[in-house]
Amino acid sequence: MAQSIQEIRDKLQAAGYDELPELFSLYEKDERKGVVQAVNAAEKRLLSYQKEIERIDKLKFYEKKYADCSYICGIDEVGRGPLSGPVVAGAVILPKNCDILYINDSKKLSEKKREELYDVIMEKAVATGIGFSTPERIDEINILQATYEAMREAISRLSVKPDLLLNDAVTIPQVDIKQVPIIKGDAKSISIGAASIIAKVTRDRLMCEYDKVFPEYGFASNKGYGSAQHIAALKKHGPCPIHRKSFIKHFVTEG
Repeated sequence: MAQSIQEIRDKLQAAGYDELPELFSLYEKDERKGVVQAVNAAEKRLLSYQKEIERIDKLKFYEKKYADCSYICGIDEVGRGPLSGPVVAGAVILPKNCDILYINDSKKLSEKKREELYDVIMEKAVATGIGFSTPERIDEINILQATYEAMREAISRLSVKPDLLLNDAVTIPQVDIKQVPIIKGDAKSISIGAASIIAKVTRDRLMCEYDKVFPEYGFASNKGYGSAQHIAALKKHGPCPIHRKSFIKHFVTEG
């Protein structure tokens, strides 16, 4: 008895990528419109998957270039620009045979995808580290130096010491590990991309917690960046304890 269109559709949707080619051969002569549509949809899904594998392979360029290194660590930060909250740095050492797909510059991913990838990265990484620099510290030593401090802290929290750092654009002072700064590295290195994701998710979660304490500023939505709502609230209520005094001089006279 022939399979129904719905049965075939369900079978194609449930199939793994490695199973699809065989199913395509099985159903290629079935001319029912619903089957043709289901096969076409599955073919597009497989093509998208294959393109993602190719993209990720290109994203491993630097990891392959320095493959002689035992532990390659990607470093990135988030939160240099906001008016409030900490700057957060991430450090990630991925396994040599890393098979995680969809890693990218965290800014290019949806919040849902970042959250999904965060869990996968934390599970599969050889080691991860997070570093923070507080608003007070940012005001004290400036945002660049505070970013370096957060990066050094992230490195220090790794459970294994890397023998190479792939950094997003910067060279971190006071670090005795070989460094390779890469411009727009979070979109060019899978390790840096992974670091940008865990740093972004960590900071976003923290800003959502701050929103519960200081709800008038809208931190859950703006994450401390200078949105119109945030600036209006800042002018109305003045700064709160997590605002960076050196960043808000244009908006408030005190602080």
